Amino acid sequence: MTDWEQRYQTNDMPWEKGEASPGLVDFLAAHPELQRGIVGVPGCGTGHDVRAWSRSGFTAVGYDLAPSAIRLSTERTTAAGLSAQFRLGDFLHDEPPQLFDWVFEHTLYCAIDPGEREDYVRALLRWLKPNGQYLAVNYLIPDKEGPPFGTTREELWRRFSPHFDLLQEWVPSSYPNRTGLELMLWWRRKMGT
Repeated sequence: MTDWEQRYQTNDMPWEKGEASPGLVDFLAAHPELQRGIVGVPGCGTGHDVRAWSRSGFTAVGYDLAPSAIRLSTERTTAAGLSAQFRLGDFLHDEPPQLFDWVFEHTLYCAIDPGEREDYVRALLRWLKPNGQYLAVNYLIPDKEGPPFGTTREELWRRFSPHFDLLQEWVPSSYPNRTGLELMLWWRRKMGT
């Protein structure tokens, strides 16, 4: 099991790119009509994606397992003059402090052990409001030894389509080392799930 706090303490953070997910930034710019609501960002790291949602007028709450991630997120958000909340928590196993209109994740699914992916789906259903929306940047890599652990569109469809309607999918703009390796999926929770 990965010791995420240790990774932050030793500055071993290859996922830290210094900016929000380019796919998320493009998505928010392309959809100014979205009804504003509360967004949960599990695995928020240092909070770049949380700040992007906040800049776009959403109430954004970031969660992470690592205390150092929460500290850095809070410091950087205050320095940017933005309003967002950050909480220490385990998305996979904790009960949500509230229900969210949106859950956004950027490669969290690929950071967890593949044996916990059904826990991930169950967590998503606990955290999202009925008819809530799930926006994800998935990392389509073949790696079996991780993190990150690879996934495929087929696996994502198999896990999420029983509970969510796929609204749109596309290959987003990405960080340079991930160009063409990410797939963005925009889902809406099915009624009654």
